[in-house]
Amino acid sequence: MINFPKGRLSTAIRAINTVAISTATLAFAQSALAQDEGLDALEEVVVTGIRASLAGALDQKRDSNNLVEVIKAEDIGKLPDQNLAEVLENIPGVQITRTAGVGTGAQIRGTNANRTEINGVSTASSGSGRTGISFEDVSASMIASVEVTKAPEAKTIEGSVGGTINLKTIRPLELEETLGALRVQGEHSSLSTDGMTPRLSGTWGDVWETDAGEFGVVLSGSYAESDVTAFRPRADRDNSVASDSGAASAQSFDFLPIQFLNQDYDNFEYETINFAGSVEWAPNDNVTLYFDAIVNDQTRLQESTRVQASGVSDLRNVAVPSEFETVDFGSLDGQYLGTIQAAAKGIIPVEAGDADPNLRMSTDTGSRKTKTNIFRLGSDWNKDRWSGRVEVALSSSDTVNPDFSTTLNFINPNVATNSSNENGTPFEYDLTGGSLAFGIASSEANAPTVAQLLDPANYVLRDVNQSRDKNESSENAFVANVSYDLTDTNPFFTSVDAGYRYNKSSSLNDDSGSNVGLRNMIDSPTGDLFASILTAGPDNFNAADGRALFVRDFLIIDPEQALSNPDAVLAALNDAIEANNAITGSNRGPISSPTSTSSAFFDIDETTNALFVQANFEQGIFRGNFGLRYVQTDVSSVGNAITTDDDGNEIVTQTTTKSDYAFVLPRLNVVASVHEDVLLRAGWSKDIRRPDFDDLSTSATYETSPNASVSIGNPDLEPEEVTSWDIGVEWYFAPAAVVSLGYFNKDRTNLFVDSIDSAYQDPNTGYRDTVGPNCEQGGVWNPIADINVFGPNPGVGVCVDAATTGNGAGKTTQRGWEMAFQYDLSNFEDQLGWASGFGVAANYTKQEFVGGDEYLYPTSRAATVFSLLGATDVQLKAQLLDLSEDSYNITLYYEKHGLSARARYTWRDGYRSEDFGSTSSYPWGFPVVQEARGQLNASINYDVTDNLALGLEAINLTESEVEQSCVNSGSLLCFQGLTDRRITFGVSYKY
Repeated sequence: MINFPKGRLSTAIRAINTVAISTATLAFAQSALAQDEGLDALEEVVVTGIRASLAGALDQKRDSNNLVEVIKAEDIGKLPDQNLAEVLENIPGVQITRTAGVGTGAQIRGTNANRTEINGVSTASSGSGRTGISFEDVSASMIASVEVTKAPEAKTIEGSVGGTINLKTIRPLELEETLGALRVQGEHSSLSTDGMTPRLSGTWGDVWETDAGEFGVVLSGSYAESDVTAFRPRADRDNSVASDSGAASAQSFDFLPIQFLNQDYDNFEYETINFAGSVEWAPNDNVTLYFDAIVNDQTRLQESTRVQASGVSDLRNVAVPSEFETVDFGSLDGQYLGTIQAAAKGIIPVEAGDADPNLRMSTDTGSRKTKTNIFRLGSDWNKDRWSGRVEVALSSSDTVNPDFSTTLNFINPNVATNSSNENGTPFEYDLTGGSLAFGIASSEANAPTVAQLLDPANYVLRDVNQSRDKNESSENAFVANVSYDLTDTNPFFTSVDAGYRYNKSSSLNDDSGSNVGLRNMIDSPTGDLFASILTAGPDNFNAADGRALFVRDFLIIDPEQALSNPDAVLAALNDAIEANNAITGSNRGPISSPTSTSSAFFDIDETTNALFVQANFEQGIFRGNFGLRYVQTDVSSVGNAITTDDDGNEIVTQTTTKSDYAFVLPRLNVVASVHEDVLLRAGWSKDIRRPDFDDLSTSATYETSPNASVSIGNPDLEPEEVTSWDIGVEWYFAPAAVVSLGYFNKDRTNLFVDSIDSAYQDPNTGYRDTVGPNCEQGGVWNPIADINVFGPNPGVGVCVDAATTGNGAGKTTQRGWEMAFQYDLSNFEDQLGWASGFGVAANYTKQEFVGGDEYLYPTSRAATVFSLLGATDVQLKAQLLDLSEDSYNITLYYEKHGLSARARYTWRDGYRSEDFGSTSSYPWGFPVVQEARGQLNASINYDVTDNLALGLEAINLTESEVEQSCVNSGSLLCFQGLTDRRITFGVSYKY
């Protein structure tokens, strides 16, 4: 039974009906559905648009010997969605994750461990991962179709757990006439303050018959800007006040006080330039030569801000909540955790001594600049019964991540100061009604005024974090495949395929950074000394939900200046430090530019030789294939080993570690045509999941947070092994119609298992070792981490947990059901008239994850809370992140009389997630639960003439919010995501 969320479903249905009946929306794609060649030309019916794309996609899936899902473009440059992740959401078994409301990741059958190809060529990641090119880096306008291979064949490249995504561009020699298209659009975000952003795309192609053979060219280009905004409030309540504690705030019951408050404003600005070009030449009927070039240039700017109420935990025994709510933590691994009261409303006053809580403003100001190149040169040939392909492919991705993020402390002029560069500001919070809201308690006598909040003299510099990280990834491949046709010579086998693939993959990571923390008032320049680079922060945090309680008046270091001219901003800060030294007598030196971080460097090469042989068969009602793929890989990992001499000086020594592995991967696919319109499908295969490149690094990466573990790679790490099987039935009961049901099962062994070497913490004080560079009692020395509460004095440098990944025993299983339905009313035109233009496509997926020997445990504060409730030895078996047990989407479309329209409602159940804002450690010790959420997208396109069309598209029409709970689903609301609605207007012309 599908569990439709109450309220949201009815809202979605009303919206779908309104959009579909009153006008209606765009949809999936193009491809002509012609009648058999034997029919009279006068009786030929040509279908175009949405129904043609759906029919063509179904035909391709139906004819395939293995399980492949297909989405075709409705027209040139017109997939069903502008975003490739959201395109994939139309496929059964595919769920997507979003960043600030925009689809950025796809999970196939519950896992992110998938591969992305373009025209069958492996793509390189913009980091150290294995999934390939980021979806936001590719404009959907240049993609003609998308194929997702769920059941691999022997010839399918290894390395995917869930499936392989292949993005296909238009092939020149498939053109029957000159094509040309131009599309101009503008996109508006409901939460952005920057107005409308442009999108431009165009495609041209032609094919010629010459004396030298047939020659074809297709060129596609696009330019797009996008401004995406989301508001993400956060409230930490992971501490406790016991009823018998004797604290001034104690009640007659145990409760969770406010621990931390955060007003996170996420803003991402994308600029994407894409080019795709293909040239094909067929000098005769036996040979085709081709060359493809794809160039992507992506710039993603982040201009996010955070307003924090820090040091609130110091007031947990003082601040008395005025209202409480009951929190039921539910059960973890069969143990019921119990219920407890939690602070829901109240005021947090300034503590005695005027130190806390602090009002702190941070900017997350950085960018990702990625240039991706994919080149493919090859030839398809055939002679008699032989055919084959020889191809050379080069794929590369070069990324730099410049960052200039800062933190300012507000010094409340109505409260006393001390040697620390922070003092107290009173806060008011209201966490009732499902809204995590807080602001300055203006009713308190020592609350700052608006003028004081906007006065640069009341701010001091606290942190400057600079980096310029670089990653270069590439994969160069040579492929030689051959096929021998056995049709009419063998009663069972139709052909035999064999091939060889050589590829060299590499990933180089070189980080540069400078992290400076100022903790004493004497060292911290006031804002009036660098007022030229200050600006007012965003004041529209209420734009999403109309909240009255938020911090609206504050200053930050201007993100635009920090991004466009970081050297000038650094110079302004150093001038301020010099001026401050003259005033206070401090000897604080200038802040340096980023320098290479030796501990984060790695250069890893992988060389793989792969052979496959595959037999294809057809006999009676059965067809399919079976074969073997052999893979042998050599790994070379270069990293830096860092030691210290007797004087404490750092000594960097470059080390090289080598390893290798080999696998034999059998694969089988069978299709049975048990009826003219009914297919039974089964598949069984083995595959591998390679570790990410940073998991193979011998170097370590450090963060400024003392809560984050330092990850130390393992160059001997081997791939996980994946055994999959599928079974399904498909009933094609009408043209362009299907009902299907499938079951899948994936077992993973040789698992990647994390082991933690914990930093020692004094049981009485909670302090760790703050004297490096060694951590004799456990953990690893982090020279840039803020000491925070783990030492008696402020500063940087503290022992933290060390995490290493190895291959472990045990097995995990992903399994589930996939159901799909597709139908339109086009066959009932005589009876229904205009209403025959309606159609529907829907799918539902139910899946689960079981097994594994890895467990997660609560933090020390969380364990104290659970012990108050009588729950001891609390643990959670590690789950597959980003996996929803239930998900569905329903698309209602209309196409007739030049009008094409589409409305799609997508819903997915709650799932565990690591995407919970600016913190890098699990709250309560566990990944958060992103609660069930639905989203409604819609679009409409009208053909003014045969060549000119107008379009309107809307993403997240109902502005669905993201809710994230800590510990368990529905237990303690701790994060929210208030996302925007994006509307795109456009006009397209084709000839």
